[in-house]
Amino acid sequence: MATNPPSGDGHRNGAVRQRSQVQNPKTGIWTKRDSGTGRFMDGKSGGDRFKGVRREK
Repeated sequence: MATNPPSGDGHRNGAVRQRSQVQNPKTGIWTKRDSGTGRFMDGKSGGDRFKGVRREK
Protein backbone atom coordinates (compact mmCIF):
# COMPACT_ATOMS: atom_id res chain seq x y z
CA MET A 1 0.00 0.00 0.00
CA ALA A 2 1.33 3.40 -0.92
CA THR A 3 1.73 6.05 1.76
CA ASN A 4 1.44 9.77 1.40
CA PRO A 5 4.35 11.94 2.56
CA PRO A 6 5.32 13.19 5.05
CA SER A 7 5.59 10.00 7.06
CA GLY A 8 5.56 10.18 10.85
CA ASP A 9 3.31 13.23 11.12
CA GLY A 10 0.78 11.42 13.34
CA HIS A 11 -2.02 10.67 10.87
CA ARG A 12 -3.32 7.24 9.95
CA ASN A 13 -2.92 5.71 6.48
CA GLY A 14 -5.80 3.37 5.71
CA ALA A 15 -8.65 1.93 7.76
CA VAL A 16 -8.60 0.70 11.36
CA ARG A 17 -8.46 -3.09 11.36
CA GLN A 18 -10.30 -5.40 13.78
CA ARG A 19 -12.90 -2.75 14.63
CA SER A 20 -16.39 -1.82 13.54
CA GLN A 21 -19.02 0.70 14.56
CA VAL A 22 -22.77 0.61 14.99
CA GLN A 23 -25.30 3.34 15.72
CA ASN A 24 -27.69 3.05 18.66
CA PRO A 25 -31.16 3.67 17.20
CA LYS A 26 -32.59 5.16 20.40
CA THR A 27 -29.82 7.60 21.30
CA GLY A 28 -28.12 8.08 17.91
CA ILE A 29 -24.66 7.56 19.45
CA TRP A 30 -22.07 5.75 17.33
CA THR A 31 -20.39 2.98 19.32
CA LYS A 32 -17.06 1.38 18.40
CA ARG A 33 -16.72 -2.41 18.81
CA ASP A 34 -13.63 -4.64 18.88
CA SER A 35 -14.09 -7.45 16.36
CA GLY A 36 -11.73 -9.81 18.18
CA THR A 37 -13.56 -9.86 21.52
CA GLY A 38 -16.91 -8.33 20.51
CA ARG A 39 -16.75 -5.82 23.35
CA PHE A 40 -17.97 -2.27 22.98
CA MET A 41 -15.03 0.11 23.30
CA ASP A 42 -16.11 3.72 22.97
CA GLY A 43 -19.10 5.91 22.20
CA LYS A 44 -19.04 9.15 20.23
CA SER A 45 -21.34 11.85 21.54
CA GLY A 46 -20.97 14.38 18.73
CA GLY A 47 -23.39 12.63 16.39
CA ASP A 48 -20.79 11.93 13.70
CA ARG A 49 -19.24 8.56 12.89
CA PHE A 50 -15.72 7.43 13.78
CA LYS A 51 -13.29 8.11 10.94
CA GLY A 52 -11.73 5.09 9.26
CA VAL A 53 -13.81 2.48 11.14
CA ARG A 54 -16.12 0.25 9.11
CA ARG A 55 -19.84 0.13 9.83
CA GLU A 56 -21.83 -2.96 10.75
CA LYS A 57 -25.01 -3.84 8.92
